Amino acid sequence: MKTAILITAYKNVHQLLDIINYFDDRFNFYIHFDKKNNPSDIHKLLGYKNVHVYTEYKVNWGSLNHLKAILFLSEKALKDLENNYFHLISGQDFPTKPIDFYTNNSQNFLQFEQLPTVSWNGNGGLDRYHYFNIFDYISLKNKNRLFKLNNWFIKLQKACKIKRRSLNYDFKIIYGGGTWWSLNREALEYVVFNPKSNIYLRRMRYCFCSEEIYFQSILINSHLQPTIQNNNLRYIDWQSNRGGIPSYLDSTDFDKIISRDYLFARKFNDESSDKLKDLLISKNK
Repeated sequence: MKTAILITAYKNVHQLLDIINYFDDRFNFYIHFDKKNNPSDIHKLLGYKNVHVYTEYKVNWGSLNHLKAILFLSEKALKDLENNYFHLISGQDFPTKPIDFYTNNSQNFLQFEQLPTVSWNGNGGLDRYHYFNIFDYISLKNKNRLFKLNNWFIKLQKACKIKRRSLNYDFKIIYGGGTWWSLNREALEYVVFNPKSNIYLRRMRYCFCSEEIYFQSILINSHLQPTIQNNNLRYIDWQSNRGGIPSYLDSTDFDKIISRDYLFARKFNDESSDKLKDLLISKNK
């Protein structure tokens, strides 16, 4: 049996090669590149038998197409019956544990909490689903400007008393959490091949970061809820603000990463993260 690693990316083929070369032939890779940002060196990924590369969607940050790309990769990975476990990561992640930690785990790991929640802005996260958001149609490099524009649009809807979209139309309870997960075949098949998947996906139109609610709400409202550990096993620094939010990681994060059972860490870049990457590789040989 094999493990599938699903990756959504838009740049930095070198980083992807480092991820691929970390693992052995017990792993298959399914990579989606943002259609509007294909790097010129994408051909470097095509010489690997266990690497499958796709460019199906143009992915604006926060848009529905990111969820569509994830579901597309999931369906591709499920078609190979040798794949019995599935990890979703970004192209700026890197593994933090020895290879054998990834191959024999039947548990499901997914971060979730019921909405509304104090940890999410915008009426506890409900505004991103109650109202129409602009991320499907507008892409701006300046995310602060994009957020301000979207917040203004939501305020306009509220001022005009535009009817809110039903919260519990499709789900008994709405759950949200981090995008990234580690799921077994039964759980991923339940999401991808759910009889109501088309209804659920239509409900996610005009939402902000719909991938942060789709998997959580389907799985935690299902019979599989007891199999889900409320932990995505990812080390992410939301506090330091080094180079962005979340922060770019460097060697000062090494002790924090290895102190717990994280499987992946993010975000990595070439300038600040190479030493940390070398430390992790050396430790896990």
